[in-house]
Amino acid sequence: MACACQRVYQHISRGRPSTFAWFGVGDLTESAAIVLRSVSKIYRMGLVEVHALRGVDLLVRRGEALAIMGPSGSGKTTLLNLIGALDRPTAGTVEIDGIDITQMSEKQLTAVRRDKISFVFQFFNLLPVLTAYENIEMPLLIAGVPEEERRERVEQLLEMVGLTERADHRPDELSGGEQQRVAIARALAKPKSATDSVIVLADEPTGDLDTVTGEEIMKTLRKLTREEGGTLVVVTHDPDVAEKMDRVLTMRDGLIVNSQ
Repeated sequence: MACACQRVYQHISRGRPSTFAWFGVGDLTESAAIVLRSVSKIYRMGLVEVHALRGVDLLVRRGEALAIMGPSGSGKTTLLNLIGALDRPTAGTVEIDGIDITQMSEKQLTAVRRDKISFVFQFFNLLPVLTAYENIEMPLLIAGVPEEERRERVEQLLEMVGLTERADHRPDELSGGEQQRVAIARALAKPKSATDSVIVLADEPTGDLDTVTGEEIMKTLRKLTREEGGTLVVVTHDPDVAEKMDRVLTMRDGLIVNSQ
């Protein structure tokens, strides 16, 4: 089952950093999973400057489920990218579990993403040549988790998302809802040392699904994140999704204009 997964792993893992470490930067805090302090982000295109974020302050408690809403161009995706260590702020600081990641090297940020951050997208982003089992296994393989531990974790996650009987199916053999459940399981496939504080970032996770399937996916995402002791941040245009979260932020013109 793992042959194809091994081949993909060998291709993408060249040059990956060694076992995750926080590189001696700061101390962990007890209550906050995410802290942004006076964060601004400016994109420059020639002589044009686009102010995507304008001095944003944000604290997300560990274990919290947070929805981010707002019109297109309000800064939602930029905020998610900064939290996910996919981009750097122009000004201000971003802290993950009490650690300032703003000045980390690309190698260090890769380790943060691999061991602390998980992503769930609208379009699933599963590897089409791999089975459900192998897609879920991939993050553990990249992290260097031993084979027996990988097997136990993948089987546990498949059971949690109700796909044990579909483990050997490739994405094109699964429904949209099943593919998104695989993506959620993959997002939670972290080394044991990381799962107690994983941050799941979901960008319109129900946007490509019908209403009933979308509701089921959000129930699964919330339930599993809670059971894993993780923190959930969801960008959504859907008020039905947002109202099921612990807190809802509304963004406009690069600012958080409402929090409830």
